[in-house]
Amino acid sequence: MLSSILTATFAFGASVVAQSSSSVVCVAGQCLQGYSNTTLGATLSASGISTDVLLLPGQYTSTTNPSLLHELLTSSSASLSPSTGFANSSAGSSVSLPLNIALQPGIAIYPQTFYSGQGSYSSLPTSPVGNASIPITASSVALSGNVWAAVSAGSNSRVILWNSIPDVSQLPSTASGSLSLLNLQSSSCSPPCSGNGVCSAAGTCQCPTGFTGSSCESCATGFFGPECQACPSGCTSCDGGISGTGRCLVPIVTNPPSSCNCINGECGSNGQCTCINGWTSASNGTQCAACASGFFLDTSGSCEICQLGCAQCADGSGDCITCNTGFTQDANDRTKCDATQQTTSGGTVCPDGSYSAGSTCQTCSPLCQTCTGPNSNNCVICGSGTYSFNGSCVTTSSGGVCQGSNLIANNNKHECDTCGPKCTSCQISNFNVASTVDQAQCTGCLPGFVLSQGKCVASCPSDTFLSPQDNLTCTACSSSCTSCSGSANFCLTCANNLLASDGQCVNSCPSNTFSSSGNCVSCHPDCATCSGGSFNQCTSCNKALPVPTSGRCLATCSQNQYFDTTSSTCESCDGSCASCSGAGPNSCLACSSSSQVLRGGTCTSANCTSGSSVVPGLGACLSELVVVPSSSGTSSGALPSITGLSTPITTTTTQRLQWWEILLMALGCAFIFVAFLYCWRRRARKQRAKDTAAFASAKALPHKHNWRWRLARFGEKLFGHSRREPLPESEEIALWKLRAAEEARHHTEMEKLIGGSSRSPSPLPSLHHYKRRGSHDYSDAHSSGRLSAGSMYSQVTGMPRTGPEPRQPVKTNPLTSRFSTTTFGSSVCKKPSVSHHELTPHMPPTDAEAYAASVRQSPEPDTSYWITPTNTGGSRNPFRK
Repeated sequence: MLSSILTATFAFGASVVAQSSSSVVCVAGQCLQGYSNTTLGATLSASGISTDVLLLPGQYTSTTNPSLLHELLTSSSASLSPSTGFANSSAGSSVSLPLNIALQPGIAIYPQTFYSGQGSYSSLPTSPVGNASIPITASSVALSGNVWAAVSAGSNSRVILWNSIPDVSQLPSTASGSLSLLNLQSSSCSPPCSGNGVCSAAGTCQCPTGFTGSSCESCATGFFGPECQACPSGCTSCDGGISGTGRCLVPIVTNPPSSCNCINGECGSNGQCTCINGWTSASNGTQCAACASGFFLDTSGSCEICQLGCAQCADGSGDCITCNTGFTQDANDRTKCDATQQTTSGGTVCPDGSYSAGSTCQTCSPLCQTCTGPNSNNCVICGSGTYSFNGSCVTTSSGGVCQGSNLIANNNKHECDTCGPKCTSCQISNFNVASTVDQAQCTGCLPGFVLSQGKCVASCPSDTFLSPQDNLTCTACSSSCTSCSGSANFCLTCANNLLASDGQCVNSCPSNTFSSSGNCVSCHPDCATCSGGSFNQCTSCNKALPVPTSGRCLATCSQNQYFDTTSSTCESCDGSCASCSGAGPNSCLACSSSSQVLRGGTCTSANCTSGSSVVPGLGACLSELVVVPSSSGTSSGALPSITGLSTPITTTTTQRLQWWEILLMALGCAFIFVAFLYCWRRRARKQRAKDTAAFASAKALPHKHNWRWRLARFGEKLFGHSRREPLPESEEIALWKLRAAEEARHHTEMEKLIGGSSRSPSPLPSLHHYKRRGSHDYSDAHSSGRLSAGSMYSQVTGMPRTGPEPRQPVKTNPLTSRFSTTTFGSSVCKKPSVSHHELTPHMPPTDAEAYAASVRQSPEPDTSYWITPTNTGGSRNPFRK
């Protein structure tokens, strides 16, 4: 298909050459006016604009410069006229931006260099090109993206083209000469297609008829061989697969018994089943599935006739269940029914060959051995050479077949019996009175069964083959074969440890086959030699797929590699080459740098003129595609004046935001607001928690436990630890604290009494600055200038109040205290003993205490203010010892 298309189109393309004309050729960002024969791309025009432009391959948007091109692209009347190979839309169609100008998947050739002249285009083929080579008469070739072309040059070298070629004469010497196309495919498939498939532009392998698989690597059901041919006609299945021989495994059966719900019968053209002898329909409705009356099912699966005189007998054993009229059960053999003896009226027993006719015995018919009357229909046992069939005696053929039936003569039963399982007809060679029924040989079988050694079987044994002459008889293979097909000498397996190769027995397999189960199986067609039948088990490759890769044979290396035939490996191209045909900088097929072009296989500086550059994907300067005269002058050949060729876009338009852009901006603002609100609330919660903790600490409130505290408690329970609770306070300590509070109060009162005298301020230190060891600090409650004493809360707990102390009147009479001067003399100063050690050790009086004692009427017995009250009897005073 591809061959015919390419040959026709290439020949036509070479015969047409356009004349050079004035034109404007543009790429995105630049336009040149001059003379050009280039036909590659699409022509853009618009009403109201006198100039048409040729758009080269690329993408064009509403902001594309220069202003002339911008005006054409954005014009409401713009229309596009694509050239050959770019016709992805009809000519004169409207333009929608962005506009992509690209060659459709395939190849385009041009009769002149730089894509000039009338081009010819061919799309990707739908089936492999094969080994055919199609001559290409072209001076330039354009390839679409992700498409490669395998070509052969004059020296029969195989070269892969990945890029467009603006001038075929500039190819390296290894690719010089006349070109012929060998293959054309897309490189989008991963993994690559096998040699039987074609990679489409969509990235899938297109398989020809008969092939299947993701890479078209195998044959579909019902196909065989390297080219996946259909199985022979008349076969339900054959030896299929890409390595199969195509021999028929299951012939097509015409009207099998199952087609008309039949088992042991033949289906007619009307769909009715005709049972073979001895069979009838079963109780479940299946036709020919049970033995008829007078027959029983024997061990071979055949319905055998009951013994003579037996109307019904048991399956398996054949024991008679019911005897016919005139017969009685045999006492010695339960399979037999004996005929009643013929006697005269006088009681005389008639001999064999006669019957009772009143008072005398009369002779039977010559056909009868015993009888009950004169006619042949009255025979009990038929005479020699005849056999009982449907109540009468019939003769047989030379093969022992009863006359008028397909039954075989049974000399033991003197009856016509059935042939055997699945047999429609049978015979006994050289039949005589000594022949037995087991000598019968089937001559016909039910559809779906074949003859093997006189029996009807489902398939031929391994050492035989089905004769192609009648498709019925199994014929023995030759002695050299253990199995064969089609003929006795076409071996499928061989004797004496030989290998079967294409029907012959050989010692070793040919190079393009591999050994498997005594056979030489053909390699996959992708391989030259292999270790198995799969397409990824190649050990060497053929010329069409020369690149070995991980057990596969591929058509090409990657784009920046070439195939080295010496080492049979893919080697990297020179750094200056985008693709190449060999090693070194002189074998480039395309250049990797956008500032270089191909010259004789070497990438050199482009040196583009007229301010142009190399057009991406074309490998040529824009100035090479358009010839710009050095000066326009005023002659008739001068170029017409066109404005906007080099002027950039001057108007700027503001583009309205799309709905999705507005939505994204709104979502972004909402996210920022939510994040700010979250951070502000988190900071507020932390500040509240901090203030709450300070308040709880100041008020000595129970602390609210957080997750860390709960985790610590869980760890203590898990590892068997418990929090150490503070020991309970003993009674002596509690009393001591109360005494300390009373002592502090007494000191305060004494200091107030002393401070209230008319004496001048004492130079001695104040009692407020003296702290006894082991006592509490009450500086806040006893600060200088206070008119009231410490609160009862402070005296009892030893802790200062956090709020202001209530103001109380100063006691003017210190004697109202129970620590009055009347009790000082009888008081004994003691210190409490707690746990056998002193909590407050005895200390010498300070200068202030000594001075205070000197001014009292009765001196204190000691500097310690622990007072032992006198025993008044039964007192509940807690300070009493």
